[in-house]
Amino acid sequence: MKKWYQSIIAGTLVLSILTATGCGEINQTAIPMTTPPETEEPTEAPTAAPELTERAKKLLEQNPDTVGYITIDKTQVDNPVVQTVDNDYYLSTGFDGQEFRAGTVFMDYTDIIGPYPDEWSENIVLYGHNMADNTMFGSLRRYRQDLEFYQESPFITFSTNYADYTYVIFGLIITGGDPDSDFLYWTMEELDDKKTFDSYVNSVESKNMIDNPLDVSYGDSILTLSTCYSDEDNSRFLVVARRLRENEDKKTLLATIQKGAEDSAAQE
Repeated sequence: MKKWYQSIIAGTLVLSILTATGCGEINQTAIPMTTPPETEEPTEAPTAAPELTERAKKLLEQNPDTVGYITIDKTQVDNPVVQTVDNDYYLSTGFDGQEFRAGTVFMDYTDIIGPYPDEWSENIVLYGHNMADNTMFGSLRRYRQDLEFYQESPFITFSTNYADYTYVIFGLIITGGDPDSDFLYWTMEELDDKKTFDSYVNSVESKNMIDNPLDVSYGDSILTLSTCYSDEDNSRFLVVARRLRENEDKKTLLATIQKGAEDSAAQE
């Protein structure tokens, strides 16, 4: 998915009228010339965009910057997600538009999202403050403080304004937040070629705090949650997940995760 992708549909209808004249006579009787009736090529009706969910309708009335909603079981992550023209505004602005130290969970301004998942950026990056009271993304710290918690709650529900999607976590990492960091995850939303995709996943795996038992392949849709890591200066804690594929189910994936943890413990 290229940044600032636009789809322009243009159509031109050209109508050609052919006229014919006949000459000569057959049995001295003139044969009248007739013009066949004009026919129009059948046209496909434009596909209607999916309808907004009821929750999205309510949230958009409150804040037109709403692009989705995120929840994670057994945490306090239960927030609307917004997006605007930069990554500064919602650092200190609440969902209601008022100044608010905790800010709002927001999507990177370069990300592309909408009603059709195949048009999204391959890596959706969401930011939230690491609040001491566990609001915003503060409760994500539980994943790094208790690695076994990953086995209890490995799924994220990220909803757009049109549909709900389930993601499964495969990476928990601490990385730098400076421009000279070795992993500039915030610039890697467009993973639309295999080399770039594999580079992102390999960077996550090289820093991973968990033994990842899940496969992650080019073509998967990635979700990256970013919050400050308060124990070090200007570092970040990331929770990285992939969207469930068609025909995958949470029960089977959870069993895979728990078995992977058992196997890792047995090898220690």
